[in-house]
Amino acid sequence: MLARNIPGVALALIIAYVGAKSSHFIGVNVLGFSKSPISSIMLAIIFGIILANIINLPDRFDDGFKFSIKYILRFGIILLGIRLGLLDILKIGIIGLPVIAICIISALVIANYLSRSLNISSKMGSLIAVGTGICGASAIVATAPAIEAKKEEVTYAIGVITVFGIIAMLSYPFLAHFIFDGDELFIGLFLGTSIHETAQVAGSGLIYSTQFDSPKTLDIATVTKLVRNTCMVIVIPVVSYIYYRNQKDKSQANKTSILNIFPFFIFGFIGMGILRTIGDYGVENTNYAFMLFEVSVWEEVIDFIKTSAEYLLAIAMAAVGLSTNISSLRSLGLKPLYVGLITAVSIGILSIASIYLINILGITI
Repeated sequence: MLARNIPGVALALIIAYVGAKSSHFIGVNVLGFSKSPISSIMLAIIFGIILANIINLPDRFDDGFKFSIKYILRFGIILLGIRLGLLDILKIGIIGLPVIAICIISALVIANYLSRSLNISSKMGSLIAVGTGICGASAIVATAPAIEAKKEEVTYAIGVITVFGIIAMLSYPFLAHFIFDGDELFIGLFLGTSIHETAQVAGSGLIYSTQFDSPKTLDIATVTKLVRNTCMVIVIPVVSYIYYRNQKDKSQANKTSILNIFPFFIFGFIGMGILRTIGDYGVENTNYAFMLFEVSVWEEVIDFIKTSAEYLLAIAMAAVGLSTNISSLRSLGLKPLYVGLITAVSIGILSIASIYLINILGITI
């Protein structure tokens, strides 16, 4: 079973490696900087998109791309938890929760209103709403059986979400740096609340981290997105209830299992944060982490896990690029694109406004 994933994972690894080498060559060898100002992650995504759309890649690569986006990405995010202590994770989550709530509720209201105004099916509107508000394709796939959406509607909604999510992933890091004047907390909150997919948030965070030398921004964006993902367990049953409340036949309502939609890898991320907290506590009080590792060894362990996480995420981001089919845009139609575009832009604006409110209130971490 795992053997069929090898071609796609290997190609994603190669693209990630080429992105890293190209970033160094252009930034250091050509432009003369001591550290390249060009994000290797962004190059990996762009190279992946270019390759996927100029060469008709065989189907045998698809399993590896899906494996990278689903499992390698999640494992990389779990390892990212070592960068933060448990208290840091809780602080960021609490600060980001109001912004997350505003963005999710607004996405549901705006997308459904636009769908009704443009005579798009309520199922399509609901799928675009949860995809924009929570976590892209994952939320769409989890919501579809709850409202009995057709396969064509699911594919359509995922296409719309993917288009604007990738645009946001590549542009928002630079837009956020300009709007928030380099403030790591606000930029991380913005990336985590305004971009659709977990993979896209991780990619935008990595782009910002490498482009502006701000690892903390990636941490904040990741925690914010994970809290947002968790909201699926509340939002999807609510969407299902609202949909069937408006239907004449309410007897066919499907119930979506909480176990099927809960993003359990969040526990791994928190677990790594707990591991970091316990290890740091031991170092501060006994000069040994877990009564085993000296300070220097513990720091090397942390650096190794951090580096591993970044490599895994780079592979996943390359797979995102390699899975992007630009020609599919032609079949999306205009009305759902309007809904996706207006909803995405609205959520971005509301995220910025909410974050400025946090700034006025003087909230920091």
